[in-house]
Amino acid sequence: MGEICRKDCLARNMRRASRYLENDYNFVPKTWILPSEYSELQSYYKDLKRRSKKKTFILKPSNGAMGNGIILYRNAEKIAQSEQTVVQEYLEKPLLLEGFKCDMRIYVLMTSCDPLKLFLFDDGLIRMSTEKYTPPNEGNIEKLFMHLTNYSVNKHSENYEKSGKIDTGSKRTLQYFREYIRKRDIDDKLLWRHIIDLIIKTMIVAHPHVLHAYRMCRPGVSTGKDSVCFEILGFDIMLDKKLKPWLLEINRSPSFGTDEQLDYDIKSTLLYDTFKLLNIRASDKRRNMAEQKAQAQKRLFQGRVKKELDITDIQKKKISLSKKKDELKDLLQKVKKDAARDYYETQNCGGFQKIFPPPDRHARERYAKLMSEVHKISMEGLGKASGAFSQEILRTYNNPLKEEDILDLLAQCEADEKLTDKNLSKNKFSHDLRHSRGFPGFKKSTEEFDEDSDDDYDHDDPDGGEDCESDNMEEPFAFRNGTRRSRSECSTQRRKLSRPSSKTHKIGRTTSEERFGCQAKQEEENLKRTLSALNDMRIKFPGKTDEEAEFILDKMNENWKFHKPRIASYWLVKLDSIKRRKVLDIVRSNVKALLVKVWKSADIENIRINRIFSRVFNRLLWSHGQGLWNCFQAASQSWETIFSKSSDVITPIEMLCCRRVVQLCRDCLLIVYQFASESKTASKNSPSPDPVSKKPISIERTIGTQWNQKDSLSNFRMNRGTPIRQINLMTLT
Repeated sequence: MGEICRKDCLARNMRRASRYLENDYNFVPKTWILPSEYSELQSYYKDLKRRSKKKTFILKPSNGAMGNGIILYRNAEKIAQSEQTVVQEYLEKPLLLEGFKCDMRIYVLMTSCDPLKLFLFDDGLIRMSTEKYTPPNEGNIEKLFMHLTNYSVNKHSENYEKSGKIDTGSKRTLQYFREYIRKRDIDDKLLWRHIIDLIIKTMIVAHPHVLHAYRMCRPGVSTGKDSVCFEILGFDIMLDKKLKPWLLEINRSPSFGTDEQLDYDIKSTLLYDTFKLLNIRASDKRRNMAEQKAQAQKRLFQGRVKKELDITDIQKKKISLSKKKDELKDLLQKVKKDAARDYYETQNCGGFQKIFPPPDRHARERYAKLMSEVHKISMEGLGKASGAFSQEILRTYNNPLKEEDILDLLAQCEADEKLTDKNLSKNKFSHDLRHSRGFPGFKKSTEEFDEDSDDDYDHDDPDGGEDCESDNMEEPFAFRNGTRRSRSECSTQRRKLSRPSSKTHKIGRTTSEERFGCQAKQEEENLKRTLSALNDMRIKFPGKTDEEAEFILDKMNENWKFHKPRIASYWLVKLDSIKRRKVLDIVRSNVKALLVKVWKSADIENIRINRIFSRVFNRLLWSHGQGLWNCFQAASQSWETIFSKSSDVITPIEMLCCRRVVQLCRDCLLIVYQFASESKTASKNSPSPDPVSKKPISIERTIGTQWNQKDSLSNFRMNRGTPIRQINLMTLT
């Protein structure tokens, strides 16, 4: 939940969504993340001064809570370029409650993220300031008891009043507030729908990240299995004078302190209804652990499945129908289980209201489309994977199958399976009849046929070609492994028609096994060449020789205690997800070019080692780059867990290739960091640096692949003329 519960991550994700979906994501105040967006903040303030407009800005720590570190500014030029803070436009015209500024603490329960399920609690807290509100000016800018509504701040005010009755005190219930606005002829139902819409859209923004983390923890588990997680979130929402809701922040661990009776009444009911709705039992843990153990054993004992080479089309269809039938049975079981769960939630929701998926079909379709768009934005650049995932979302939330539909599909599948069995038995009977000694048209015994067959066939058709081409019954004997045989071979085969065909089938099986063995041997040879080529790869530092680059890496490793916090801040904090992906794309693009060269195939997406590399790169980007950073720890190789939890069997040479790729990614990060540090130092020393002299970072391969003359990545090309993806790291500094 860090993608929406940290203020900087919330601002970044909301800005990205609003860039493509401006009309849907316009409920967050304008926000700047410091220090990376400090110049944009100053430009915005200068533009306001030029138009003679006054704005107030509020500075907050990115990961702060309880009102700590919050400062208000009337002059943005006085804001320091501090680390890990955000600056927001202050809402100067809020809705006032009895003259005091107030906000709402609304509780949301997420019971499942795959698929997403949200429940909204019908009560909450109205938190009020303790001084009458006046618009901010130079005289009251430091009065936090007037401008902040945090309970942790206002409880220290001498004007703080504990709630005795429902309509008194500095903290009141959400039910009282709804009744308060109803008495003033305000449509509270419309306002509540707007708040629900804000909550759903916010959770949709976080869903790609939450779903990715959840599936990484439970590999191989299908969608719709029993959820093993839940979360209670506290949404802080403020209304302006026009009753438009604004999202201030989201708390992943909202306070459950009960300093007052009002707190106890609301929060105790919230927790009671939460655990009743979740229906957690002691047996759930034992069942889940047993399922995980069974899946682990299945992955452990499951080897690589060999491709069936000697199989007919009818048998393939039978296997496909059997697989589809099993999937429909599992889906039917899942639908029945979901229906029982939905019925339980309806009967035991207590003070909760289910808001997602919404009961209205049109609303469900609208949010499903929005979720699909958000996932496309977060998976930008992944191509077909993004489209397939969007289709999965639409199927899950937009057009869920009902029990009647699945039963119809199952009946149709069983009918097709019976027809296939009938055709298969008919084909088997024809095959056995053809290979029997009593084949129609041959009335001689086996001995007589063997003695006279040569003379008979030589007399009727010396060449044996006419019958071979015209007689359809003999046509299968004219092919072996897809190649037509000569007429003389066809004639010889016809002379031996009545003899057992086991020898022919044995030869076919031997040929298939030999072919599979050749393919495996060729694949192993290509893997060895790939490993050798990866070992020859080096990270090239712009403007420096290979020896100088190696020396820089050695020095950084020797002084690791000094560089560790700085590199961690640069990789985990300063770089956003797009720039982190660009750093790894330097290695990824060159590795792909290497695979094209070694495997001599332009379509490397179907190559097994490329798919393994893609999983490794995704793992290194896991948890905002934490996957790669874990590789710098001495006893941590967390990326290898993706193979221990997978059904695929990784060979030792494939693991060596993966480890070499991870090492290249580590070296690439160190070089990028050093390059950025030197560029920053150079820009401070020289007022007008020459941008042409800054070369983008690249990977140079010294053996086995010939590159063009220039060293920059944008000028690298393979022998065949295929350009490697251009990545310029000027944007990373």
